[in-house]
Amino acid sequence: MTEPHAMFWSGETLRKHLKVLVKPFDPERVDCAAYTLSVGSEVYVSPNDQSADPKTVTVRKLAQDEAFTIPPGQFAFLITEEVVTVPDSALAFISIRAKTKFRGLVNVSGFHVDPGYKGQLTFSVFNAGPVPVHLKQGQPIFLIWYASLDQKTTFKKNGPVKKGIDTELIVGIADELQSFAGLSKKIENVKNDLTERIHSVERSLEIYRFSAHIALTIALMIAAGLVVAWLSPILSKSIQGNFGL
Repeated sequence: MTEPHAMFWSGETLRKHLKVLVKPFDPERVDCAAYTLSVGSEVYVSPNDQSADPKTVTVRKLAQDEAFTIPPGQFAFLITEEVVTVPDSALAFISIRAKTKFRGLVNVSGFHVDPGYKGQLTFSVFNAGPVPVHLKQGQPIFLIWYASLDQKTTFKKNGPVKKGIDTELIVGIADELQSFAGLSKKIENVKNDLTERIHSVERSLEIYRFSAHIALTIALMIAAGLVVAWLSPILSKSIQGNFGL
């Protein structure tokens, strides 16, 4: 295939060549000088404090149009529904559509696709926003641009067709990740627990003070009774002597 000499492919060129480079291809997905790719059938979302057991969270399959969320402060791996091919005479650039990025979803994976690559594209994303990002299988959220090289290159990818999310990618983020919202919630929980403990200690001290007051009162009453019992015979003899009884 002979590619145009211009650096980036126009919409017309995309419609002409992507029929064999993107499968499935929809000419209506050509967006100016880019092509829109959709969310595939696999997703991995990093575990947070709401996960029952973070170590059991792994890649999961999505049914057609199935929805999922990426909580604030969490990473996710998404794949494209489409299988993409980049010829040895071109280079591709990838990103996320602006209206999805405005919700806080940031692409933190690579921003280009090498010559010779063939397969589904994996996007590593991070939700930098304050609320969960809601997505679903088949939703068009990715963009890809093609740019021609000055010549065909032998420095290209020659591997097999990439399919699905590589589980090796999730090893580094398999443990629980703490978002700012999650940390704030945990701090608030610790604060509430500490406040309750302080109140419990204060209640215990009040009980101890009350018990000590009662014990002291009883002790004084007993002591007074003993004093009275000890003084009674002496006072009785003294009174009898004074009155000549």
